[in-house]
Amino acid sequence: MIVDKINSPIKVGVLGFGGLGQAAAKVLTPKGEMSWVAAADKQGYAYDPTGLNSDAVIKSYHQQGSVGYLEPNGVLSSHSIQDLLANKQVDGYFLALPNLPNTFMADVAQQFIKSGWQGVLVDALKRTSAVEQLLELQTELQQAGITYLTGCGATPGLLTAAAAVAAQSYGEIHSVKITFGVGIANWEAYRATIREDIAHMPEYDVETARAMTDEEVSALLDKTNGIIALENMEHADDIMLELAGICSRDRVTVGGVVDTRNPQKPLSTNVQITGRTFEGKISTHTFTLGDETSMAANVCGPAFGYLKAGIALQRRGMSGLFTAAEIMPQFVR
Repeated sequence: MIVDKINSPIKVGVLGFGGLGQAAAKVLTPKGEMSWVAAADKQGYAYDPTGLNSDAVIKSYHQQGSVGYLEPNGVLSSHSIQDLLANKQVDGYFLALPNLPNTFMADVAQQFIKSGWQGVLVDALKRTSAVEQLLELQTELQQAGITYLTGCGATPGLLTAAAAVAAQSYGEIHSVKITFGVGIANWEAYRATIREDIAHMPEYDVETARAMTDEEVSALLDKTNGIIALENMEHADDIMLELAGICSRDRVTVGGVVDTRNPQKPLSTNVQITGRTFEGKISTHTFTLGDETSMAANVCGPAFGYLKAGIALQRRGMSGLFTAAEIMPQFVR
């Protein structure tokens, strides 16, 4: 896909203003091709067509609990997404929202469809079942004129796309193994993300993790010394690679370690793609992320790269649902 020339900045909104939402605002600040104009959380939204100031919005959120308190551009609302969509000009949104319950992202997508808004949506969904729910909305998204790119974070996302590219060396893919290491100094900066990880632990599920109080999460992390170790996760990398024709989902495995008390990664994040070449040789490609790149950098950067790609698709009249394994992200300058 030829990179479109950006004549005026893409107006971008961020829905959800927890750890990822705040990181997204910081990622957008130096970008000339994108202008951050909208943000929303449970209690309100902020909108400025000339661009929001990330420091001011983050300060407002930390001090008063919502971006809706921002002066003079904040509005308190219990229907923040609906109100923001009503009459604000935004080209695309990054859905930095916790997918708790597991139907939440599909519910948000339906809200966009019903609103009559047309533009680009990008999410960083994790679970296979959540992506399956979005697949059921393909026709509705297309008819609504919405270009939706799903699974566009780190994994699924960056590592899934790397696997799709690396697979080209082979005639047959035997396995795709994704292993991630995440280090954060304080779990409370990423409450929703940590709860989603807990939901993958044995004896836990989405509803259990969602219902946990902060005190209960802290008590669990005390028992594990701050470590969350995960194996054979329900991760949408599998369905994305299957949809892209790379391999069947049963050949894809995802697991990793999250250290909630140390910003250093407990292990290097990587994807290993093993297959057979046309000469009959068995080999493995390994793509490893630099340990210095944070979870936020590896999620938000690709998300906006895919949002830019989504804008290019929409300008060509292409709407509907796409995944990170189908579309190349475009670097946002």
